Amino acid sequence: MHVLILEDDELIGDLLETVVASAYSGAKIRQYTMVKTALSDWEKQPADLVIADWNLPDGSGLELIRAVRQTSADIPVLMISGRADRDSILAAAHLGINGYMSKPFQVDVLHQRLTELVPVSVARGKSESTLDEKMEAACHSAIQLPAQIDTASVLALMAKRDELDAATLAKQWKREPALSAKMLDVANSASFRRSGTSVKTLRDAISVIGIAMALNQALALSLDIAGKLSCPRLAERARLEQEQALRVADTARALAMRVGDQPITYYTAGLLSRAGELAALKVLQNQCDKSGESPEFEQIDSAIADWAEKLGNQIKVQWRLPLDLRELIGAVYFVSKSNVSRSKLVMRAAALLAAEQADDPECRTLLRRLGVQYREEGGDGARKQP
Repeated sequence: MHVLILEDDELIGDLLETVVASAYSGAKIRQYTMVKTALSDWEKQPADLVIADWNLPDGSGLELIRAVRQTSADIPVLMISGRADRDSILAAAHLGINGYMSKPFQVDVLHQRLTELVPVSVARGKSESTLDEKMEAACHSAIQLPAQIDTASVLALMAKRDELDAATLAKQWKREPALSAKMLDVANSASFRRSGTSVKTLRDAISVIGIAMALNQALALSLDIAGKLSCPRLAERARLEQEQALRVADTARALAMRVGDQPITYYTAGLLSRAGELAALKVLQNQCDKSGESPEFEQIDSAIADWAEKLGNQIKVQWRLPLDLRELIGAVYFVSKSNVSRSKLVMRAAALLAAEQADDPECRTLLRRLGVQYREEGGDGARKQP
């Protein structure tokens, strides 16, 4: 299935692409900000669904709609515009559009409208493809992880965390019961409990654990997709990947503190270190939904090995992660022997320690370069920690 989006606002365009990708797995999405380029693309390859804004820098989305209707009267066209007056809606309707939504729009309402215009069963018939083709398509389109909250929205808050306080964050999250439960659970845990009185409000919980840790806890929740995957094998693998990411985050935080660095960014990098693997599992779940057959364990391993890195790179760009954070995430998997960046050495060492490879020569070398010794925790064979 091919989808053409004409929208000059980059943020709205990315949001539209994300919603379309969520509604139609494997869809090939082409996004344009100018009427001229959208018309040129349409002439070369018509789409199965068109989403157009009204006001563009070089003209009107109505020009694209006219071109679409000259080609076909059946291709679904949805106009999304800041114009909400009756005359504008009637003018667009006169050209034969199938739907009109005013900005700002609600994501769930847009998702429903899209699936009404092009039912998922119809979209699947337009995009029969192999798993590798679906993975490749995902590498070039917006990826939406099926978690309880949106990762991108959490990352947007993290980008301005210096401007946030507990009251502001609590107001932002007051309609997110899963987040509230998570914050209260963390605030009342042994690590943060400061008295015999339990924390009972979201605002107090955020105050206890701090803004930075609250945001990281929200990030962890946004990456917890196991409960949203109906295939038991994929759900279990997602759980394992998430647990490993948490181990890397915890170990990186501990190592950062040992070398005198602020631990928050290291913790964030650890949490995000399995995003590519989670994206691959999401594509596998889409394939499972379509075929009705659960993937074999070997197929899951192969898909992650072949596609996690590419999907991870796509997600880093999609989420607009800062370059330094991207590099820390990359260091989880590889650091050259000539690298002298302490932060990258910390992340790679944390990854090896989290994987219980403290005796690996590479890990020993990294710890020595960092000036850190590791020790056994407990006498029951617990993994080695810095």
